[in-house]
Amino acid sequence: MEGVLHRQRGLLRGARLPGRCRQDGRDRPRPPVRRGPRAAGARPLSGPVSARLPAAVQTGLVAVRRRAEAYPGPVVDLSIGAPTDPTPDVVRAALAAHADAPGYPLTAGRPALREAVVRWLERVHDVTGLDPAHVLPAVGTKELIGSLPLHLGLGAGDVVAQPTPAYPTYAVGTALVGATTAHADSVADLEALAARGSVPRLVWVNSPANPTGRVLPPDALRAILAWCRDHGALLASDECYLDLGWDVDPVSVLHPDVCGGSHDGVVALHSLSKRSNLAGYRIGFLSGDPAVVAELVSVRRNLGLGLPNPQQGAAVAALDDDEHVAVQRARYAGRRSVLRPALEAAGFRVDHSEAGLYLWVTRDEPGPAERRGVDLVGRLADLGLVTVAGAEYGAAGHAHVRLALTAPDDAVALAADRLIQEFRP
Repeated sequence: MEGVLHRQRGLLRGARLPGRCRQDGRDRPRPPVRRGPRAAGARPLSGPVSARLPAAVQTGLVAVRRRAEAYPGPVVDLSIGAPTDPTPDVVRAALAAHADAPGYPLTAGRPALREAVVRWLERVHDVTGLDPAHVLPAVGTKELIGSLPLHLGLGAGDVVAQPTPAYPTYAVGTALVGATTAHADSVADLEALAARGSVPRLVWVNSPANPTGRVLPPDALRAILAWCRDHGALLASDECYLDLGWDVDPVSVLHPDVCGGSHDGVVALHSLSKRSNLAGYRIGFLSGDPAVVAELVSVRRNLGLGLPNPQQGAAVAALDDDEHVAVQRARYAGRRSVLRPALEAAGFRVDHSEAGLYLWVTRDEPGPAERRGVDLVGRLADLGLVTVAGAEYGAAGHAHVRLALTAPDDAVALAADRLIQEFRP
């Protein structure tokens, strides 16, 4: 398969669907399936799929919100990083201009959108050599992350490596196909997995990271990619917060300093939800390895997966306009400049958090260390502040709390005042 590293051929293995490519996802009618007694030796369904999956972060927040609502004042929600600022006018106008869309969208995306992605990555992030044909739009990056193991043919017996702590959807995608989740934050961690006979076929990195805001430097990314290439693993880099560097400038894995000018063996995922306040539009995309992109287009076409045409037009406008991104960055930077000093004045320690939409904090508290984050979330809820316990992102986050920068300015200022009044020595 042209463009794929030899050891990666196995990643794209698996049963292939017939080569029908009708964009509407339909074919000739088929006779109804006759359901009779189960054939001898047939395996029954193994129970609800949801039973394999971790509890959604939103599930745990129900009780936190209820506790916060007992506070005699406005509740400030610093939990989920959902944008609250207006969708840019330039994007709204583009959506309206493309609203007459009677036909089915192309799974591969319109050429104009794929070209806009390439222009943005080159103009803003110095990515060179990316062909528009090697870009795949998706209905939000979360959907793409959760479905990637399935669409690449992974299954039982395969290992998927992810950071720790981590965005839960990596583990969701792994669980959906019955593969095994392993934790790796460095080449040393990957080597340790290999020494135990657990060489991953898919390796996730997330820089800037959710929930920690940690940024991997180019040399670390380069080393992880080299290891993946040597071991026939695909490196998938979740870069949804790439435009939101504060203390450092995040670098994409597609940058030539990381990938050496070749996109073989690596894909990067990006989103317009945070940088452009488009979470409700559900616009994401994947770029990189030509053969991986081609395979994903083929699989997703059979499933009828495609970004709606009005959103594709809106995405082009968002990617070509840097002004609204600068405005939104300034909003987040302003909230960060209010909330971080207040946390520090209140005795919290801010770890990592050099980029992205979150502050990753802890505080010396009495009681078991493994409950520190949960206990802090409770104390903050008693102040009317809704936050997320770090343990929601894995055991490695048990001592921390994640706070989002997406609440409106007045709400962030209110949170800062309460923190200082309650916790300041």
